Amino acid sequence: METLKKEKAASTEQGTIKISGAEAIIHCLLAEGVDLIYGYPGGAIMPLYDELYKFQDKLTHILTRHEQGATHAAQGYARVTGQVGVAVATSGPGATNLVTGLADAQIDSTPMVCITGQVPRQLLGSDAFQETDIIGISTPVTKWNCQVTKASDIPEVLAKAFYIARSGRPGPVLVDITKNAQFEEFNFSYEHCKGVRSYNPYPKPNLKSIEIAAELINAAKKPLIVFGQGVILGEAEEQLKALVEKAGVPAAWTILGLSALDTEHPLNVGMVGMHGNYGPNLLTNECDVLIAIGMRFDDRVTGSLDTYAKQAKIIHFDIDPAEINKNVKADVAVLGDAKETLSLLLPLVNANKHESWHNEFKEKYKIEFDQVIKNDVYPTKEKLTMAEVIEEINIASGQKAIIVSDVGQHQMIACRYAKFKQTKSNVTSGGLGTMGFALPAAIGAKMGAMDREVVAIIGDGGYQMTIQELGTIFQNKTPVKIVVLNNDHLGMVRQWQELFFESRYASTVMTNPDFVKIAEGYHIQSRRVSEREDLKAAVQEMLASKDAYFLEVKVEKEDNVFPMIPSGASVSDIRLK
Repeated sequence: METLKKEKAASTEQGTIKISGAEAIIHCLLAEGVDLIYGYPGGAIMPLYDELYKFQDKLTHILTRHEQGATHAAQGYARVTGQVGVAVATSGPGATNLVTGLADAQIDSTPMVCITGQVPRQLLGSDAFQETDIIGISTPVTKWNCQVTKASDIPEVLAKAFYIARSGRPGPVLVDITKNAQFEEFNFSYEHCKGVRSYNPYPKPNLKSIEIAAELINAAKKPLIVFGQGVILGEAEEQLKALVEKAGVPAAWTILGLSALDTEHPLNVGMVGMHGNYGPNLLTNECDVLIAIGMRFDDRVTGSLDTYAKQAKIIHFDIDPAEINKNVKADVAVLGDAKETLSLLLPLVNANKHESWHNEFKEKYKIEFDQVIKNDVYPTKEKLTMAEVIEEINIASGQKAIIVSDVGQHQMIACRYAKFKQTKSNVTSGGLGTMGFALPAAIGAKMGAMDREVVAIIGDGGYQMTIQELGTIFQNKTPVKIVVLNNDHLGMVRQWQELFFESRYASTVMTNPDFVKIAEGYHIQSRRVSEREDLKAAVQEMLASKDAYFLEVKVEKEDNVFPMIPSGASVSDIRLK
């Protein structure tokens, strides 16, 4: 068997042997450097799974407990490795269960290829068992998709899929392959895709625009950088740091930009957005030049567009032309890969310090520290706070852990208070805000970075949306650390109900199960903490474990996340309480 596989592998490279479409999929994945995929089998994808069984020594398949879990695991893997994540599912409900993960990856620019099985070509359009139009369904939430109905098209389509998924602004691609195409045999050969007609993923930078941008930066008295995930995707962290340090420009981040710059760098002034830091939000409307790098001016960052940075000249660095002038009009647009464009900008920028401008951020930070941060991280109240849990993890991990957060209050607290020294350390659902993201994403993140500690920070609501993935952790012995911050509420919705709906807590109180017993049912070491004096030892025990570990922390039920910009308000209307 092994000799036959070696002979076939050698001959398929030359395109001299007939193989099935299902086996061709395997060879395509291997040619693209894939060695790990996530998925769930079913009738229409069974030929592929039969081939996976034969290639277990070359391609590891992780059986998740739900197809959505497969997409989020692939996302977590992609976010920490920078490689394309791969998820596989069958037709019908298997395929439709991928849609949330596709939508999440699309809005957060995560490279992912999903392969779905489909009913045989002759049954398409007949309402056959488990037939759905996954191409029509997924079109709005994919960068590209394609249906394959004959085996000979598989290599070209998959090569194109991987090229599109990883190039330029990354995103998810779906390839739907009919069952007959998986069975058919053809002469296999594979060529990597090097370009697609009418698709220009790497715009050539306009040097004149870069020169104008440099002139504005050099003339600025109060410049401000806001950087997003484009810096990480473009591997431009060193260029960003060099720009910040040379030009002396304060730099703030979106939640997906977090970890591109050391959180304790003296010129890192914190997070912008609805629950971001007081200084960078308030001073956005006082800066004279706003330099946006690899971010898309999301509504949670800008608040009311009518009042956002109207006094400032806007310089927008982005690889995607669709983002330019979409929400905020740019005075100077610099198209291109962030690493390339920032490298071209750096020699043109003058050295500066902007000390008085920095002092304004320090003054605002002191106000925020006294009124918010001190009470969050060093509370005097009886009940534990979410922020002090994050701080204990910072201390115990030496700020080296990958933090994978779910969606809600705990997410905002994690993004506000987690500290990172290394890039690709913050994994969260940004644009879509998918509850249930963190547990499967943490599995993928850990499998992509086995040498790093991976800690999932999850609320009691989101945890129960994908709690079944504890089975994936158990079966694969994945040493991920899970922290559930349990306040017995859907905390973020409850906060809005308190502030804007006169404390009418409609359907936000949670009656929760015994999370520790559930984890123990999956043979995962577990502990529950409700007292402050037990927290430090519990976090240390969790991080010291070589195996998976579940830690439930009972936190204050009616704790709110501040600062806060009310929905639709100006960034200048940021509230500290």
